[in-house]
Amino acid sequence: MANNKNVKRNFHFNNIEKKDKNFMYQNLERSNCYNCNFSGSNFDYVNFRGAHFKSSSFLNCSFKWSEFIGTNFRKSNFKNANFENAIFDSVKLDDINFKDAKFKNTIFVSCDVSKAKNLDIDNPEIRVFNEMPEIEISEELRVATLNTFNNKYVKSSRILDTKDGGINNLSLMILLETFDEETLINGLNYITDNLDKDFYTISYLIKYIKNIE
Repeated sequence: MANNKNVKRNFHFNNIEKKDKNFMYQNLERSNCYNCNFSGSNFDYVNFRGAHFKSSSFLNCSFKWSEFIGTNFRKSNFKNANFENAIFDSVKLDDINFKDAKFKNTIFVSCDVSKAKNLDIDNPEIRVFNEMPEIEISEELRVATLNTFNNKYVKSSRILDTKDGGINNLSLMILLETFDEETLINGLNYITDNLDKDFYTISYLIKYIKNIE
């Protein structure tokens, strides 16, 4: 299982060329870049939580299992970019250009998609939620999810909880689309007792559960 690299708070560039680079698995939380060119780069499995990448180019970039949470990509260009299993949660989409971008199972939640350019929200591979989705779960799954908050690595990741301390329904919805309920409950219980390293994306939890013997 590949580990996320922690480059938190160390990714700050202005007016630079970073074309055709490999940023897979990196934690770009709260990074701040302006007018940079990342064309052709690989951002698969990257955490962009709280990051600012304004007026930058992501032409032909790859974003598989990337998470954009509370990010600001105003006036950036994602032309011909590839998004697969990506999450946009509370993202500022002002004047972002998605011309000819390809989407597969991509979710937008609590985003004003009307401010983006060339984003086809009728694309069946795009799901748009105006707010956090409501889901019905069993009491056993609810308890198993809440118990994971006792694991300091789960708590610090902010993947399964919300600001008010509740369950992140979006993350749970994605996990339930990947695992049946029994497998997920068993996986969450195992995570509570055994997960012992920092992680930053839901894709890590999915891989972790899949690798439980």
